[in-house]
Amino acid sequence: MYSAAFPQPRPRRRAAFAAGALLAVLLAGCAQRDTPDPVWRPGGGGGASGSPVPTTGATGKDEAVTLSATGDIVMGMAPSRLPANGGKGFFDEVKGALKADLVMGNLEEPLTTDTGTGKCGANASNCYQFRVPPEYAGHLKDAGFQLLNQANNHGYDFGPQGYENTQQALEKHGLKHTGAPDQITVVEVGGVKVAVAGFSSYPWSNSLVDIDAAKGVVEKAATMADLVVVQVHMGGEGSDKTRVRPGTEMFLGENRGDPVKFSHAMIDAGADLIVGHGPHVLRGMEFYQGRLIAYSLGNFAGGARSLNPTGRLGWGGVLKVSLKPDGSFAGGSFTSTRMSSVGKPGMDSADQGLGLVKQLSGNDFPRTGARFDGKGKISPPDAG
Repeated sequence: MYSAAFPQPRPRRRAAFAAGALLAVLLAGCAQRDTPDPVWRPGGGGGASGSPVPTTGATGKDEAVTLSATGDIVMGMAPSRLPANGGKGFFDEVKGALKADLVMGNLEEPLTTDTGTGKCGANASNCYQFRVPPEYAGHLKDAGFQLLNQANNHGYDFGPQGYENTQQALEKHGLKHTGAPDQITVVEVGGVKVAVAGFSSYPWSNSLVDIDAAKGVVEKAATMADLVVVQVHMGGEGSDKTRVRPGTEMFLGENRGDPVKFSHAMIDAGADLIVGHGPHVLRGMEFYQGRLIAYSLGNFAGGARSLNPTGRLGWGGVLKVSLKPDGSFAGGSFTSTRMSSVGKPGMDSADQGLGLVKQLSGNDFPRTGARFDGKGKISPPDAG
């Protein structure tokens, strides 16, 4: 169990998006990059892209913007295990819940043809490699997603070509991506710049394990935008991995990071929201320095049973957080979702996910845990 005194919100250390920072971005955009690092690509789908994202509410620089996020998204396992109707309408039941000024998801599979470099050999056992055809990016677009995270253990299931093919598929449909080493993706919503960076314990992403290096990424992001969001794939996996405790988590011999230490360090470095995923189950939420940490949003979609939909493994949700341009928390909510027997995402009228998150937040963070009302409204622990 982790607990700490709830501190006062830290003073903003956000630097202006000064000419020097802009020059650095432009110079980096002209430099040659090695696949798969789409860093500093003005106008493209990654890097320091400043192209605006359509908004649903925020209209002025002084108003809060609303961000929504989900956990793991797998639409199927090509070539033989794909959703019905070619995936058409796959997200229809949850589209309404996703709506926000910026809609983010954790894309835990490549969008690619078979590159011939799948990580699972012909005789491999207990090995999972995911992919769906590149045109499935259109389903993400239709659902309302605007930015997808690739920093996770399945991002490289079909090697560097599969990773790059995914980026190209997303960009073709006007979707942003983040997660490559040193990649900071900046979008503008309602006149507010939002920087998003993805982290995991794998070499094709910003490092979750090297906290000093991770802090450097977040500190840089804080000079480029008003708000900084960290997407992070962290923690062990399985139906029994709902609890958050201090210390490093190992899974199958891999260092999956120290979720509490990492998250707190990123907020100290300038992050305004931490969106966690990876354990395939929901975890609790807490406030640190006035910023919200969602330690895991669970499974959102696992088409054609690519992810196990039974029990707690089938519970997920949509996190919505409203942030003012100075990063302060202006409200939030958690909406329960559930995968069907074939892994299609839908609404959970029983609110099983909300009940679990509420319980875990209180148990694991008795003094700093997020508070939830019966409808999923999120409040800081000191909100009265």
